[in-house]
Amino acid sequence: MTSISPHKQTMALCGPFLLSSCPAHRLKFNPFLLTKHSPLPSSTLSLCRPSLTSISPWQFNRPRPRFFAASVAAPENGVFPSSELAKSFDFSAEERIYNWWESQGYFKPSVHRGSEPFVLSMPPPNVTGYLHMGHAIFVTLEDIMVRYHRMKGRPTLWIPGTDHAGIATQLVVEKMLQSEGMKRTEMGRDDFINRVWEWKEKHGARITNQIKRLGASCDWTREHFTLDEQLSRAVIEAFIKLHDKGLIYQGSYLVNWSPNLQTAVSDLEVEYSEEPGTLYHINYRVAGGSDFLTIATTRPETLFGDVAIAVNPDDDRYSKYIGKMAIVPMTYGRHVPIISDKYVDKDFGTGVLKISPGHDHNDYILARKLGLPILNVMNKDGTLNDVAGLYCGLDRFEVRKQLWADLEETGLAVKKEPHTLRVPRSQRGGEIIEPLVSKQWFVNMESLAEKALHAVHKGEITIMPERFEKIYNHWLSNIKDWCISRQLWWGHRIPVWYIEGRSGEEDYIVARNEVEALEKAREKYGEGVEIYQDPDVLDTWFSSALWPFSTLGWPNESSEDFKRFYPTTMLETGHDILFFWVARMVMMGIELTGKVPFSNIYLHGLIRDAQGRKMSKTLGNVIDPLDTIKEYGTDALRFTLALGTAGQDLNLSMERLTANKAFTNKLWNAGKFVLQNLPSQTDASAWEAILAHKFDAEESLLRLPLPERWVVSELHVLTDTVTASYDKYFFGDVGREVYDFFWSDFADWYIEASKARLYQSGGNSTASLAQAVLLYVFENILKLLHPFMPFVTEELWQALPNRKEALIISSWPQTSLPRHANSIRQFENFQALTRAIRNARAEYSVEPAKRISAWIVANKDVVQYISNEKEVLALLSRLDTENVHFATSPPGEANKCVHLVASEGLEAYLPLADMVDISAEVDRLSKRLAKMQTEYEGLVARLGSPKFVEKAPEDVVRGVREKAAEAEEKIHLTKKRLELLRSSALVSQ
Repeated sequence: MTSISPHKQTMALCGPFLLSSCPAHRLKFNPFLLTKHSPLPSSTLSLCRPSLTSISPWQFNRPRPRFFAASVAAPENGVFPSSELAKSFDFSAEERIYNWWESQGYFKPSVHRGSEPFVLSMPPPNVTGYLHMGHAIFVTLEDIMVRYHRMKGRPTLWIPGTDHAGIATQLVVEKMLQSEGMKRTEMGRDDFINRVWEWKEKHGARITNQIKRLGASCDWTREHFTLDEQLSRAVIEAFIKLHDKGLIYQGSYLVNWSPNLQTAVSDLEVEYSEEPGTLYHINYRVAGGSDFLTIATTRPETLFGDVAIAVNPDDDRYSKYIGKMAIVPMTYGRHVPIISDKYVDKDFGTGVLKISPGHDHNDYILARKLGLPILNVMNKDGTLNDVAGLYCGLDRFEVRKQLWADLEETGLAVKKEPHTLRVPRSQRGGEIIEPLVSKQWFVNMESLAEKALHAVHKGEITIMPERFEKIYNHWLSNIKDWCISRQLWWGHRIPVWYIEGRSGEEDYIVARNEVEALEKAREKYGEGVEIYQDPDVLDTWFSSALWPFSTLGWPNESSEDFKRFYPTTMLETGHDILFFWVARMVMMGIELTGKVPFSNIYLHGLIRDAQGRKMSKTLGNVIDPLDTIKEYGTDALRFTLALGTAGQDLNLSMERLTANKAFTNKLWNAGKFVLQNLPSQTDASAWEAILAHKFDAEESLLRLPLPERWVVSELHVLTDTVTASYDKYFFGDVGREVYDFFWSDFADWYIEASKARLYQSGGNSTASLAQAVLLYVFENILKLLHPFMPFVTEELWQALPNRKEALIISSWPQTSLPRHANSIRQFENFQALTRAIRNARAEYSVEPAKRISAWIVANKDVVQYISNEKEVLALLSRLDTENVHFATSPPGEANKCVHLVASEGLEAYLPLADMVDISAEVDRLSKRLAKMQTEYEGLVARLGSPKFVEKAPEDVVRGVREKAAEAEEKIHLTKKRLELLRSSALVSQ
């Protein structure tokens, strides 16, 4: 992410002629040395309102403008009580503003707008969850999309909701019951489910309310929960339809098993960690002889499930054993074949592999390929079963220790050595996951994946960033069948009923409810049949995969929401769940509705700490969004998160947040300046003059003075650029572009230039023009920034006069408005001239309050447009307006001036006598030169010493050379300046 300094521009908003009263001046901060990108101290960030004591002498005989302390009528909605803005934006106002938006119905899609709707489904957070930065990033990005399209006039629907989170929620409630001295199994299923619902009613709104704190403008009247009636009906219907098509089947296969939770878990719920472990070397006797094959394994307890010993066919060490039998240790002589397969890595361990397909995913694949049997040695609680003989009933890790001791006793243990393991742990409980063969329900994914691949290939779905399309294609091209059953009580119960007394593979009924199941069973088996429901529930991801269309009313495809809003426009989520959720939604949507569920997929990256590490409680680097909001404000957090690049991880630092908090404050102070310099709303004639100014036509733009013509042109260019970036979802570009324009163009340049209009004598026409431009540019900045920073922009908007509607539903700024490229170039010359004069003042240590003379030299055209803005130039460069001269050739006394080249064809001559006491400056520089000469000679002497050059470290010698070169350059510049000063003094004499 590109870092943006909050202090990047030339002047603080208090203006150059106010620095004597600003904290920065007391800190000896000299503004005139700054270049365009010089940083400002944080103490100069506040925009100071001019006071009579700080206005320059040339203004004292000018009338104080009547609008100087004007008040603006506050909106009459009772929510934004006053236009008298506080010193800074109060973050506590965010909840007030949010509640007002929601109460006004602004989050609902407008039924009066006839354009194509923009529809977005929120990834449902777990009902057990607490707000974290992963939530903050997706809420920020999705809310930016929604607010932008709402302002563009599209009917906009953002559907919120929460996920029932089967494993997580059941664990939370079981822990609660344990604290009460109760167990789930002692209560019974129905009573336990009732307790979970009680917990949900009490705590389920927590994550929703926290998401609201981020400013999420969702339609909360359409909020869903994955176990609510509508979505539960959709889940059952989806299961039935997929089963009827032959896409759901039951079978015994290897799954990820959680012994503590006693359920299968999805790949997403397994986290792998690098942990220290042990590699055990064990001898297997080759049957019929005295030879041994030594295998290396990290899990010796699984040897009871060995069904073969494998070697690489190209490994000459073991080729003679291929086709023979080996005896598995500690199994009372059980024989297994010695086979060959190129899957075996000759260089790992001993090059001999034990095949335990019941407890290893890779072994399972190999066994299925070679037709080997599957042998399970483990119970579902992680203890070994009777296949393990004497070790039956012992925990898997206890068996590992005891078995190794027994192997050592029998002489079959060769050695053990440290080895780094990649350990699969349960995301929920932290326990080590066990690969285990279990009877489960699966979805056949092959045909579903083919359709999902085709949809992206045909362009029906666009993935952003594009590089993730390759990952999407690779995963779907190598997809495995999906295990959808979980051995839990909390969740969507599988709509399958079995027949009492029958155990055949086809002896079950799939139905919507028990009544329907019993009717079907009686039709098939007769009147006296009894049935019971499958105790398992569906994987939470199964219901989540239906989210984009089930929340819109499916399977009732005639519902108004489904007809109007499906397919949805966009899916935004983290790239880490592209496969587990996004791809499954695509497959389910196409299969069940006949349409892709969304046309665009936008993927964001992870939020990491400042050092690029993943946030975790173990590292202690977790940044809490709610704590961040309290300290920095929601707008600063959102702006920081949105400046990342799509699909890339973002390193979040306090420095970024501090900078963007300062940006919020800068925006607030700019708003205060605009408000304080508008006329009273009761001054009808003043407002008539302001509103008479229009900026949407070429002729009206060309009639404006240069600074106004420049800033309006830049605004129109910005609006087009930013709108295009919004449309492309380049949110980082949007943030940086608006930030740069507001900070450097509007705040640091136009606001300062406008003071020459606002505080000058004569008629009010120029002041009125400045007021109109300030208001026009500022209100458009608020609109462009609103999707990023909704709270502070709405508060400022409501403080502006004549607000007839909320900013959240205001119209987006018009694009393709006129701009004058030549005026932009002209004002850039004006800026270059101002910077050159400021830097010269700083170089010669001119007192900030001192006004100096200047000759501005250029061709006639340049002189014309620069001289027209003489008062602005004098204000920004602190020149004496009575002694600013414009000419096409250098002044006669050019040799007594500091000569500045601002840009090609634009120069300035600043009389030295006007800036410094020449005699005193000659004395000061002469002493400084003598000191520099002494230091330089010392450096040269060191470099001239062979002893130093040959014996000192290379980097030390290099450093001395660099210092000498730098000293030589300073001496040269100081001599030139002394020469100029002395020649100037001689000329004067």
